[in-house]
Amino acid sequence: MIPIADPQLGERAKARVGEVIDSGHLADGPEVRAFEQEFAEFCGASHGVATTNGTTALHTAIEALGLGEGDTVVTTPFSMIASANTVRLAGAEPVFADIDPESFNLDPHAVEAIVRERDVDALIPVHLYGLPAAMDHLCEIADEHDLLLIEDAAQAHGAAIDGERVGTFGDAACFSFYPTKNMTTGEGGMVLTDDERVAARAARFVNHGRPAARLGDDAGGTYDHVSLGQNYRMTSVLAAIGRVQLDRLPEYNEARRANAARLTGEFAGIDGIETPIEPDGRRHVYHQYTIRSDDRDALRAHLDDEGIGTGIYYPTPIHEQPVYDGVECDVPVTERAAGAVLSLPVHPNLSASDLESIMTAVGEFEEVSDE
Repeated sequence: MIPIADPQLGERAKARVGEVIDSGHLADGPEVRAFEQEFAEFCGASHGVATTNGTTALHTAIEALGLGEGDTVVTTPFSMIASANTVRLAGAEPVFADIDPESFNLDPHAVEAIVRERDVDALIPVHLYGLPAAMDHLCEIADEHDLLLIEDAAQAHGAAIDGERVGTFGDAACFSFYPTKNMTTGEGGMVLTDDERVAARAARFVNHGRPAARLGDDAGGTYDHVSLGQNYRMTSVLAAIGRVQLDRLPEYNEARRANAARLTGEFAGIDGIETPIEPDGRRHVYHQYTIRSDDRDALRAHLDDEGIGTGIYYPTPIHEQPVYDGVECDVPVTERAAGAVLSLPVHPNLSASDLESIMTAVGEFEEVSDE
C-alpha cells in the first residue's frame, strides 16, 4: 500500500530526543523556547508560543485576542472542525462563509457579504491543503471593518504569498505539528504574532494564567496566576523533534512540490479530473494533493484496490456535523466540494515507482470510465 502520509523522524531527531531525556528536563523549558524562536524566525514573525496541538493553538490565539461571549467570527465550513469548535469553546459564535470553487479557501466576496449584513468581530481564514488563502483581499476586509484576523495555517508550514510566509498576515496565526503535517513534533502547535501583548497573553493562557517573564510579564516565573488559563504547554521532547523537523522543512516542501508538479502534469489531459491550482504569487506546499472528480467514490475504491491510499478532506462540512445542527448558512460551493474532493499521496517519501503507480491507476480508471 502506498500511504496517504508517511511521517519520518530520522536519526537526528531520535538523537535529539535522547539528549533531552538524558538532560532530565522533559517538560516546558529552554528547548521549547528555542523552538518557538526558530519557528517564528522561519515564518518571519516576532513571537512564537508553543502549544500541545493545533486545536489548542487556535483556542489560545482566540483567547489571547480577547474574543469571547457575544463576538462573531467568520470562518470556513470546509476545514477540520477545530477551526470552528475553538471559536465556540471561547464563547464566541462561528459564522460560515462559502469557499472559492478552485482554491477551496474562503471566498472573500462571500466573507464581505456577511460582514456587510451583520456585526462581525474577527475572521479565521484557513490555508487549506497548503495553499495560502486570498490574504490580500481578506486583510483589506479586516482593515476596512476593523476586524481581528487569525490565520489557521495548520496545513501550510512554509507556504507564502509574494515571498512572505503565511503566519505573518494577521493579528495571530496558528500551526499544527500533527504527524501527517509537512513537519511534525508528534503532536504540537504554535501561535505566532507580532504583537508582544498578544504573545504574553498567549503564553499566560497555555500555562494556567501564570505570567511569562520572557515576554515582559511582571512576576514571571512565580506561582501567581493573573488570569484564567489552561495547561497547553508543549514538552521539551516534542520541541526537540520540531527543531530537527524545521531544519528539514524546506527540503520536505520542495519534494512535495516536485511530486505535485509530476502528478499535475500527468493528469492535465484527463477528462473528469480537476487538479490543484497555484495562483500567481502564491506558493503551495501541498500538505494534501487534492483533486476533484465527479466520480470520486468509485475512483477512491479503484485506487484502494490498486494499493494506493487516499483521503477525503472533508466529506462532511462543519455546518452539517451533528454538533452544529440548526446552524443555517448558504454554502453551495462547499457542499459540492465535499462530494468531489479526493487527496492523493504527495508526501516526500514517495518513490518514482510510487508516483508511476498513482498516475497509472488514475489513468486506467478514467479510461474505463470513458468507455
